[in-house]
Amino acid sequence: MTRRKFLAASAAVANRARAWQARGQPGRPPNVLLLMSDQHRRDAMGAAGDRIARTPNLDALTAGGVRFSSAYCANPVCVPARASLLTGLYTHRHGAFNNEIPWPYEHPTVAHYFGRAGYLTALIGKMHFVDAQTHGFDYHLDFNDWFQLLGPKTRLYADELGRPNSGSGQPQIDDLQRELGDPWRGEREMDGREGSVAVGRVSRIPEEYQFETFVARESVRFLNRYGARQPFFLIASFLKPHDPFMPAERFARMFRPEDMRLPDTWGKMDLNTAPAEVRSLIEHNGPTPELRDPDAARRRIAFYYGSLMQMDDALGKVVTALRDLNLDRNTVVIYTSDHGEMLGDHGLWQKFQFYEGSCGVPLLVRAPALMPADAVCNMPVSHVQVLPTLAELCGVPIPGDLDGKSFAGQLRSPSATHPTTIYSEYALRTRGAKYMIRRGDMKYTFRTHDRAELFDLRADPREMRNLALEGPFQGRVEEMKGALFAWYRPPELDM
Repeated sequence: MTRRKFLAASAAVANRARAWQARGQPGRPPNVLLLMSDQHRRDAMGAAGDRIARTPNLDALTAGGVRFSSAYCANPVCVPARASLLTGLYTHRHGAFNNEIPWPYEHPTVAHYFGRAGYLTALIGKMHFVDAQTHGFDYHLDFNDWFQLLGPKTRLYADELGRPNSGSGQPQIDDLQRELGDPWRGEREMDGREGSVAVGRVSRIPEEYQFETFVARESVRFLNRYGARQPFFLIASFLKPHDPFMPAERFARMFRPEDMRLPDTWGKMDLNTAPAEVRSLIEHNGPTPELRDPDAARRRIAFYYGSLMQMDDALGKVVTALRDLNLDRNTVVIYTSDHGEMLGDHGLWQKFQFYEGSCGVPLLVRAPALMPADAVCNMPVSHVQVLPTLAELCGVPIPGDLDGKSFAGQLRSPSATHPTTIYSEYALRTRGAKYMIRRGDMKYTFRTHDRAELFDLRADPREMRNLALEGPFQGRVEEMKGALFAWYRPPELDM
């Protein structure tokens, strides 16, 4: 940073500090703590009414702020979703179309904007950048640092994954194994799984060495070392409840498979009217074929909830440290996940869909003195709005051409809603490309080479009645399709 830029950034921070002081806060701009998980479905949380989930720390965070009941990812898969969250751009604009494409360096991230405003920016945990870029973060610890901590115990994690999987961090960067191949081939202790992803089991990695523990411990270390020195923007990003569904023993034993209920929609999808893609996935789950058996499905659900509880426990340690260091009164805390998990809804697993279980994400925000506590906002919002919201709360300048607009107004008045339109995209630049638009209670999915879907989420929250197949709703179908194409016309139509 040049001296001129440094002085300009210092002046900007000083101005924001005076504005924050005027609100009765300590004499510097607010910090930001972004807590993140992977594959956490929106309704799997005690505060959201789930009687199975044990998420006391997320529930406490909800009680201190605002929970968004209709938040959506911009793309139901890791890399594109995270790129949208950090850039405020939809997938077709930022260009990271799938999990193999590195984030284009041309698009600044939240770290660039906050760093230029004088914040110390830190990323601890998973972000799936795909290559060696750090995208503006000053302080960065990820899977490769965890593997150094594991040492020989890295073998245990290789066994859990069973194959290379960049979504789970091994390898974190695909290119590292491009020429020489998988270094663990022939070295793993295989467990008899039928597909590439195990149903789940208790992890053999000691809890004190697990990734969630690593992220929590290093985040607490960062807060102790740097929290009081200057405004910070810290992302603590956990892997769980993403597969492998292999929680530590004390969390796994909290959930018995025989106590798990299969979803109400399990086995009830009319395959004759389902899109071909959905029908194929229901009839054959390639990654985990065992899930055709209801008992195996219950085991997987139990291990999912154990993984979720372990993530919540680790997250709680970071929030506790924030409070113990007296940083909580001047810190905006936000929690979300990159996408959801179908968890057996309609007989589907993982993500990749625009059904609520997959594209719906949890979103909790606590900003002291700026909003009511224990509030719920039902207005639909998108991940692309997170960056503009945090920038507004902290007085950080950002460009005016981002796709997302701030929802800070909903934080101050959660019950005051207004018409909004939400979009999501998946598998761009392929024949399987599909796009989603939600307006009000209506949600429309356009598949470029497959059957469309239209759901009334108020009347049919489980998404079992596809109105796009019914004559009386063809006008609404054309209206939603027209609005979607006005936003972005799928180029895959010409493929």
